[in-house]
Amino acid sequence: MARAAKQAKNGVADKREAILRAGVKVFAAKGFFNSKVADVAKDAGVADGTVYLYFKGKDDILHSIFERAMAEFIAEGRQELAKLDDPARQLAKIADVHLSRLGADRSLAVVFQIELRGSTKFMEAFSAAAFAEYLEIIRKTIESGQKAGVFRDDVKPIIAAKMFYGALDEMVTNWILSKRAYPLEPLAGEVVKVFLGGLKA
Repeated sequence: MARAAKQAKNGVADKREAILRAGVKVFAAKGFFNSKVADVAKDAGVADGTVYLYFKGKDDILHSIFERAMAEFIAEGRQELAKLDDPARQLAKIADVHLSRLGADRSLAVVFQIELRGSTKFMEAFSAAAFAEYLEIIRKTIESGQKAGVFRDDVKPIIAAKMFYGALDEMVTNWILSKRAYPLEPLAGEVVKVFLGGLKA
């Protein structure tokens, strides 16, 4: 009986995951506002009604895509940062994780950079949730570097954190809009180099 319950639970997780993957693919290809739940259901290989067993609607699918991706970013980031004790290397790892994850999934990058930003309602909700936690990880890393004397202490950590995130964010946006193909992950080193060293010779 326990085995049957476990299989049923796995089945639920598999279908939910299939719907989320389909949502990423469909929203990236057609645009969120031009997509329908039926489009997502078709790509996931399930009936339209099945989608509503797991999500309230199209908005909920988009929100869940963001929450799942951010949870994975944060979990991997925390795990990797725990292995390092140098704030500069920690910032480099944050940049590496950010760009390598989005660089490995262009459709997810498109959803993150374009589709999620098409609604003020979404942006307000996301900024108050997982994004704030992600930004806090960057802020604390910068603050710890200041306390250790590695980073200059006349800069507000939260402002620096937003600038650091903004630089990474811009690299991803340029990457998905570019007409030429190039790897995204190596740009992490360039962002960190400029951020830590500035442009002074």
